[in-house]
This record gives sequence, structure tokens and C-alpha cells, in this order.
Amino acid sequence: MREHLAIVDLGTVEYQRAHTLQQALVAARLHDQIADTLLVLEHPHVYTLGRGADEKFIVARRPQVPVIRVSRGGQVTYHGPGQMVAYPILKLEGPARDVGRYLRQLEQVMIDALAQHGVGAERRDRFTGVWIGARKIASIGVGIRRWVTYHGLALNLSTDLSYFASIVPCGIEGCQMTSLARLGRQDIGMAEFTNSLCENFRRVFDYAGLTHPSDDTIRSWSDLRPTSAEPRANDARG
Repeated sequence: MREHLAIVDLGTVEYQRAHTLQQALVAARLHDQIADTLLVLEHPHVYTLGRGADEKFIVARRPQVPVIRVSRGGQVTYHGPGQMVAYPILKLEGPARDVGRYLRQLEQVMIDALAQHGVGAERRDRFTGVWIGARKIASIGVGIRRWVTYHGLALNLSTDLSYFASIVPCGIEGCQMTSLARLGRQDIGMAEFTNSLCENFRRVFDYAGLTHPSDDTIRSWSDLRPTSAEPRANDARG
């Protein structure tokens, strides 16, 4: 069993700021300056492309929505209000140093969190992510530097799904997205689902418990230095 996992709810954070913070936390985790940490947040409207993603999967530009290429696996995706995003900063050790296993664990966390609210979800052969029937509700794109993880997962609660119409989500032709709201589950709020996801993350990844760093600790992260260069991301489509 692993030691405690630190949970940090950042609220709504601009994508580039969150990315810079992740890089700093990866460097800190590499040097054991922090414990394993799960960042949970929302982003303002943004499209992101994985390191090797093809821009052809952006089929209609929205001038008011930035497009950012980052060091994760996968193709293009959308982040925005009403979508829960989680970025695990974990040091993988021993048998956990298996990218495929890590991806399946992230999927299981979301499947179990949804099941806790009476929503049945599943994996799909050959694809990374979580699906409800024929539609996809959650995407995964990860980066791993010297076996410390960053980037992560995104699940649609009350997301405006029209933004996905401007892209081919995750580069999967014909992929249709869904959300809890579209499924008639507007009753599941962001805070409630975040709590469910964090508890299932603790269980699936076998942590002894959860901690919540103080505001002073979180403010001290501003003194951390990001990694000097973009680390190479292991590929994860979805």
C-alpha cells in the first residue's frame, strides 16, 4: 500500500498556468520535495494537441478559443467549463512502471466513480478512455518523465458539447461525445463527483488515505522551478 495521496482542488485555472504548475510539481516529485499529488480543476475553453497530434483533426477553428500543443500523448481534445480535469503527479515505482497498467487504472477510477452514481460506463477495445454506450464521456492523455506522471484525464459533467463539433475528438473518426448532463444527470455536481473520483483514485491506486495540503503549502509551490525542458510524453490515445 502506498502512503497518502495529496488532493488539491484548484478551481478554474487557465491551461498554460496549470501546465507550468504541473512541470514544477514533476520536478519537485522527482526530488521528493512533495508527495504524490492529484490536482483537480476546470479550464476555460481551450483545445489541446498532443505532442505528435495532427492538426487536420481540428476541422473548424473557433477564433476565441486558443489551441495549444503540449507534451502529452494522444490527438486533439477540448477542455472547458463543466468538465472535471484531474492531473496526477505520481512517482511510479516497481511493478507500477507499466504505462498500459497506469492507463487502465485511470479508466477504472472513472468507471468506478460513475458507477457510484448509478451510471454504467465501460472501456472500448483499441481505444483509451471511458464510454457510455456509443458515446465517449471521458478522455485520457498522459505524460511521464523519469516515471513521474503528469497530464491526465477529463470527464464531461455539464460540458457544452458543441465545442467538440469543431474537432475530431482524440482523432477517432465518428467519435461522439456525451456528458452526465446529456444523460439527464444534472443532479451530480462538480464537487460531489470530484469527491467520488478522489476516493476511487485512492482505492484503485492503493493509497492509505487522502490528505489536503494547507493554503500555505500550495502558495509555496510558486517557489518551485519548472523543468527546464519539455519532457517527452509516453503516448496515450484517448
